[in-house]
Amino acid sequence: MNIVLDTNVLVSGLLSPFGPCGEIARMVSSGELTLSFDARIISEYYEALQRPKFKFKEDNVTALLEHVEFRGKTIASSPLPYSLPDLDDQPFIEVAVASHAVCVVTGNLSHFPAELRHGVKVFPPSGFLSFYKKWNRTKKRTKSRS
Repeated sequence: MNIVLDTNVLVSGLLSPFGPCGEIARMVSSGELTLSFDARIISEYYEALQRPKFKFKEDNVTALLEHVEFRGKTIASSPLPYSLPDLDDQPFIEVAVASHAVCVVTGNLSHFPAELRHGVKVFPPSGFLSFYKKWNRTKKRTKSRS
């Protein structure tokens, strides 16, 4: 499944590996989820994960992000006619639109008002996991009928 992952979910997943964000981070690492991104998003991932307050090992950050870049989809997006309230979140919605991602997963739903999502689904981590499980069950039922 192709998604766009907000930086806050990635960081939270690495800090708390047993919660919903941690489960999503594991799904990315295992290749179960494919991330769409552009240079702005990858740059933000690197910047956030290298902050001293998180104490992540540089080698681990590099390995994770190289994996994301290798397994993910680099997208060339275009500016959209309407901007989100927090311009730092704009790349996530632009990449989601350009890549036809299933959704954006974020811990900051208020940064993605419904009227400015350009038709993209936006889920909090726990909501995404519920959506994913339903989607996966439907996919398996469809396969078994074939």
